[in-house]
Amino acid sequence: MIKRDYYLNLIRPFYNKPIIKIITGIRRSGKSTLLLQLIEDLKSNGVEDNQIIHLKLDLFENIDFRDKNILFKHINKRLQKEVKTYLFLDEIQEVDGFEDIINSFLDKNVDIYLTGSNSKMLSSELSTYLTGRYISFEIFPFSFKEFLQYHQTTKLDDAFVTFINYGGLPQVQAFNSDLEKKRILRDLFNSILIKDLVERYRIRNVNQFENFINYLMSITSKHFSAKNVMNYFNKENRNISKETLYNYLNYLNEAFFIYSSKRYDIQGKKLLETNEKIFINDQGFRSLLFNNESDIEKILENIVFLELKRKGYEIYVGYEGEYEVDFIAVKNDQKIYYQVCYLLASDKVVEREFRSLLNINDQYPKYILSMDKINFSKEGIIHKNMIDFLLE
Repeated sequence: MIKRDYYLNLIRPFYNKPIIKIITGIRRSGKSTLLLQLIEDLKSNGVEDNQIIHLKLDLFENIDFRDKNILFKHINKRLQKEVKTYLFLDEIQEVDGFEDIINSFLDKNVDIYLTGSNSKMLSSELSTYLTGRYISFEIFPFSFKEFLQYHQTTKLDDAFVTFINYGGLPQVQAFNSDLEKKRILRDLFNSILIKDLVERYRIRNVNQFENFINYLMSITSKHFSAKNVMNYFNKENRNISKETLYNYLNYLNEAFFIYSSKRYDIQGKKLLETNEKIFINDQGFRSLLFNNESDIEKILENIVFLELKRKGYEIYVGYEGEYEVDFIAVKNDQKIYYQVCYLLASDKVVEREFRSLLNINDQYPKYILSMDKINFSKEGIIHKNMIDFLLE
């Protein structure tokens, strides 16, 4: 496993601070490994073994600790009296009422680190008890830069094709053949589907829910329309209510399986409430049903979206009159516009991709990203090769 320096650097400033560090993200994105790396990092700075309490609550061997009373007694017994105790609880959502325990230890000499795979549960329940006393860090599957680091390769083009097809989930990287990669992706998909979604939300019509997920993967990087989804199910003689549809969408967002990006009217400077775009957390899942190389435009857009998410941007789909801008990336007082395409293969394509950005009358940076290795920059719009952008 590679050292995930990007996330370690984000979390280090909060060591020994009276604030809970919550590491969130999709199942098997590397949260447990990051916890181990944090523990090793603290040890290298002088923390002793007896100061560390580390429990993986999703393991059968720790099933008793899912009872909050048993967990509380176990932690309380191991607290150090003279020095700080460092508490690491992995997959905290396995413990009903965990917020009571965390609240009880927060005012003691304890530095607390949690991981979880459900955004709503963590944010809503902790915010009720601990407003302003926690900070969260979302962990993603490997970026392309981390993917290269793991595989120790300099064959960028070949590696990128593999990344397009099978994504960056850490567990997938240990396998070589297409069959093995798809098998582990299917196992991971089923784990998320059953454990994080069907069981948690008591979904009765599992087949319908899986068909809905498959539909969303088919429209990766495209606009989501409730009407279109309902028409799709009706044609298959599988009716679905609008309420159920939006419940499913919320469940998938909460499990970090998909993301929705709202539309933004650049000229009117306002958010639009309908037809957001859908992105999937890892393009490897999509390869279980679809050919990612055949849908290269969708996949490149999805990869750029995830890269911007990793870097902490809020991301919107922009509209300037009748023209669409793929991404408006916003962070603090920064704003950057991005257009994404496969190749600027003709004058017509160049005109189409540049047109949306040329219509925007402000001074924020504007980029076009493609697989071209020739620089097409012009009129203040910067063109970048996709791989170069991902390796920045």
